[in-house]
Amino acid sequence: MAAFSSYSIDQLHQEAILLLTQLIEIPSLSREEDKTADLLQTFFEKQGVSVNRQGNNVWAKNLHFDSSKPTILLNSHHDTVKPNQGYTKDPHQAIIEDGKLFGLGSNDAGGPLVCLIMSFLHLYDREDLKYNLLMAATAEEEVSGAGGVSSILSELGAIEVGIVGEPTLMEMAISEKGLMVLDCYAKGRAGHAARDEGENAIYKAMKDIEWFRTYQFPNQSEKLGPVKMSVTVIESGSQHNVVPDTCHFVVDVRTTDAYTNEETLAHIREHVSSEVKERSTRLQPSRIDKEHAVVKATEALGIRTFGSPTMSDQALMPFSTVKMGPGDSNRSHTADEFIFVYELKQGLEGYLRVLDQLL
Repeated sequence: MAAFSSYSIDQLHQEAILLLTQLIEIPSLSREEDKTADLLQTFFEKQGVSVNRQGNNVWAKNLHFDSSKPTILLNSHHDTVKPNQGYTKDPHQAIIEDGKLFGLGSNDAGGPLVCLIMSFLHLYDREDLKYNLLMAATAEEEVSGAGGVSSILSELGAIEVGIVGEPTLMEMAISEKGLMVLDCYAKGRAGHAARDEGENAIYKAMKDIEWFRTYQFPNQSEKLGPVKMSVTVIESGSQHNVVPDTCHFVVDVRTTDAYTNEETLAHIREHVSSEVKERSTRLQPSRIDKEHAVVKATEALGIRTFGSPTMSDQALMPFSTVKMGPGDSNRSHTADEFIFVYELKQGLEGYLRVLDQLL
């Protein structure tokens, strides 16, 4: 095994830059990330690390993994979105200019991923750890796909806490919004528009839409604020002279840790007359107890904690998680995506400082 345990931060930084460069230059769209999975599997094997793979998910345990100890999951994803049309640089060419490392996935979430990997390898063969470490580089995060992290949770065993690598400027998200998409159907009765007949489904929908626009749930999240509901699509009618008997509208619901998705859905159904069909409730909001050791370690280091409005694979993890990583969420999915080279060093330092407090 390469002597990552003896590497300085500067040496780990250089290894992180090299691995991120290689990842950028291999296309890895969601559900098509087999080549980056190959790269990561081979990378771990070259370090002498026993590696597991299922689909395009790759994971490894620390050398002295002890089932009697609690486990910390270190997780980030290696899939990307499609490059948008605003790119002026080759999205699959890693270019360093003016202290920035450009390339698709550099910020979201290649930077956090390589920093977590280097932190894991730096601690890999230590015998005195209070926790096990489990590093998982997973797939399909950008589409919340069934072939991503949720598909391997049963293989990972019990997890005490997960540190999910996403660009947060190395601040720690201790709660995160979930998501539900609802298809709502207001039912009326067809009739001729020239006569006083029928029951207009659009008018019935308007009452429910106004409720979605104005309603405030009784409980609010300390970090995330209120549940946010937005009507985003509406469809009704077939011709000008027919009173429509159905109006379909779509609601984007950003849930908080004040309620589970199921509780939020039940509350909505109690208040609207339209039929409400959820596409899924699997993307749950998340939070971690403020007294958890990882939160206390973060506070001891003076790292700011916050609630995140953007969703990650935390939504699929049924155990305590936090979200933290180098880079800036505002750069995610933008043209000419980049991460500052110095941010990778900050990422390594930040992860190792938090882990040192725990281990």
